Amino acid sequence: MSEENKLDQVASDTAMLLQQAGQKTTQSVLQHTEKYHETYTAIDKIVDSFWERIPYLCIALVVFLVFWLLTKVFKLFVDKTLTNRSYTRQNLVLVLNRVGSVLILFIGFLIALVIAIPGFTPGQLMSALGIGSVAIGFAFKDIFQNLLSGVLILLGEPFRIGDDIVVNGMEGTVEDIQIRATFIRSYDGRRIVIPNATVYTSAITVNTAYQRRRCEFVVGIGYDDDEQQAKSIILNILDNNRNVLSQPAFSVNVTALADFSVNLTVRWWIDTTETNISASVSEIQTEVKRAFNQEGINIPYPVQEVKVHKESTSALPHTASAPTDSAKQST
Repeated sequence: MSEENKLDQVASDTAMLLQQAGQKTTQSVLQHTEKYHETYTAIDKIVDSFWERIPYLCIALVVFLVFWLLTKVFKLFVDKTLTNRSYTRQNLVLVLNRVGSVLILFIGFLIALVIAIPGFTPGQLMSALGIGSVAIGFAFKDIFQNLLSGVLILLGEPFRIGDDIVVNGMEGTVEDIQIRATFIRSYDGRRIVIPNATVYTSAITVNTAYQRRRCEFVVGIGYDDDEQQAKSIILNILDNNRNVLSQPAFSVNVTALADFSVNLTVRWWIDTTETNISASVSEIQTEVKRAFNQEGINIPYPVQEVKVHKESTSALPHTASAPTDSAKQST
């Protein structure tokens, strides 16, 4: 009987332990459920609100696309209205296209935000970005400076796309004038991007601002040659060249009496629509060289004389000769 009582006691204790473990597990599960219930509820609300805002998001996207299409229509209208007009400057069309397109897209973006986000106003965007604060002003100072400089360059039109310019020692052909920077292509085929603030505040040389350009080079003749004959030969070459303009008049002048030659400076004007400076200078120089060779006019080059002085044998120090074989034998 005692053994049966012990078994009953063990069974009852085991049942009680299992019951307590089950109660603790249930309480733990309930506690964790209550703990994450608020999180799950918040996520459910976010998902539900997202699905509720999908139609508004689609409408906002459609509105933004409509304003994007309006920018294309605006560009076409400006191009057809102002392009090829005698009174219209080329850069004015670029200003209207770019500034107008950016303004239209910005308005469309604000309207799309108002539709997509409930309770949103443009004033909230301005305050969120902190526009007008000192920190943002300093951070975007260079950007705004380049932006304003680009607009002023396009409006003032100191040069056009396709012009050859020199800015801060950088030379090339203008490829594009954007709001932020100016793109030029160097003569060796490289693209150079210059901030508009640098372009606007620097001295600019526009090589193609005028249709006429002056060319020049210096050629030297020997002191024994007749400079009047040389000048007549060069003037005749310039007069017979079809790319050399008669007005302004070309000239050949003696400009220096150098160490090895009498230097003649040749100057003439060309029409850049028919030829360029490098081609014209090369052509004239080739003809001058050929004519000077035919007429026997020398084009000297630096000559140096090297004189070698040989000292006399008497001036050399006396050296004792080595003893002969007979003298060695006599000793």
